[in-house]
Amino acid sequence: MDIEQDVRARAAARNNAEWCEALCRAHGITGAWGPHAWTSARRTPPLYPDAVTLDPAAAAHEITAGIDASPGASVKDSFATLDLTSDGFEVLFDAQWIHRPAPGPGEGGWELVRTEAELERWEQAWADGDGGGLFPAALLAEGSHAFLAARDATGRTVAGAVASTSESVVGVSNLFAADGDLDAAWAGCLGTLARHRPGLDVVGYESGDDLAAAVRAGFTPVGGLRIWLRH
Repeated sequence: MDIEQDVRARAAARNNAEWCEALCRAHGITGAWGPHAWTSARRTPPLYPDAVTLDPAAAAHEITAGIDASPGASVKDSFATLDLTSDGFEVLFDAQWIHRPAPGPGEGGWELVRTEAELERWEQAWADGDGGGLFPAALLAEGSHAFLAARDATGRTVAGAVASTSESVVGVSNLFAADGDLDAAWAGCLGTLARHRPGLDVVGYESGDDLAAAVRAGFTPVGGLRIWLRH
């Protein structure tokens, strides 16, 4: 990894950790920032890691000491440098951090989610009708984090994403499209960011077909990450 890629991967990892912390805080869970990682001593909500490394120098013992490492624990190894097998973890999946220069003015017709009812509808669309309070309404008061929604003529949420703003970038996560058209979803999302988060480069992480769609949308892979799960 060259220096520029390293800087972009670190910015993406930090941005993602800040979003994880915000979601945990909305659930009443307080995490801790260390020199090499963000960790939560209390088990985090489903689908969210108990630790996110911020530096390739993070050590396995440092991470496991800061979390509840019992079965079900997960670690976002942001630089794919850890070996947690001796601690009972297995690799869940690998992915790539992605980076894109700030989008220019576009025609993004998406809107910000502003009310609890809108957020509930957003989550149900994201979860394909199986949402269950993963995203508390308290997140709507977090100025650095926003839910973006595309709605059809009836007001139904048909696509969306989370946008998390940190010091130098805006991170996109939880991107979805009810019709599966990720190219259109990225176009709408980026156009909306150009209006609501102008001038900020965009980061995130993807894998497989989702990564291919991000590349078509102008993103560049800037470093591998790995998710570990304790069975």
